[in-house]
Amino acid sequence: MMPHQDTTALPDGAQAHTAPESAGMALPAAVLFDMDGTLVDTERLWWDAVETVARNLGRTLGPEDRPDVVGRPSQHTAAYLASTAATPSASALAARLDETFTALVAQEVVPRRGALQLLHLLAGQGIPAAIVSASPRRVVQLVRERLGRELFTLIVAFEDTAVSKPAPDPYLEAARRLGAQPAECVVVEDSPVGLAAAEAAGCPVVVVPSTVPIDAAPGRTIITSLEEVTIPLLAQARGSER
Repeated sequence: MMPHQDTTALPDGAQAHTAPESAGMALPAAVLFDMDGTLVDTERLWWDAVETVARNLGRTLGPEDRPDVVGRPSQHTAAYLASTAATPSASALAARLDETFTALVAQEVVPRRGALQLLHLLAGQGIPAAIVSASPRRVVQLVRERLGRELFTLIVAFEDTAVSKPAPDPYLEAARRLGAQPAECVVVEDSPVGLAAAEAAGCPVVVVPSTVPIDAAPGRTIITSLEEVTIPLLAQARGSER
């Protein structure tokens, strides 16, 4: 297994481990995982956090709010809430959302089915794994520690790029820090917001929908559980044409 580093320690130009080819198929240079709703069942915790904060503002969340909550960073959701209710400043709301979400995650980190098995499979093959998340670094670090720090080569959290998902910046930054081309990496995502970010970055995507259905399209491999992910599937995803 290759040595593992955080984004704070990984130097510019560091090279991703080159995994061997299997049965004539090129393996991914790295697998870049979304966190909330993909690796761990925290999407519902984020919804609960937003719902709690919104309720304290006298606002009830409904299905129409999902596009501005699910897969979004706290700053976006805070600005959204601030625009639809009499609230404190968006920055104060973002801090409140982060605190509420962090407290919930600290109490309960539940890996998605197949997540740990897949991470150990990648480690055994020498394929770097990264967390690329719109969540704040302290939450991402908490989840990484719970899943196994040694299983991840790096993390890219909200603070690591100027803009977050659905912009491509987080995935582009992860590929850059790994010394890989985006098209050589396979992203694993669950939400339309994260999918948009990955595709804008030029990465092939394995999609495990959580709360919102995802339509089939070139460059997307849609599955129902991480338990379905195999090394040949990742190689096939990397080779898919968009």
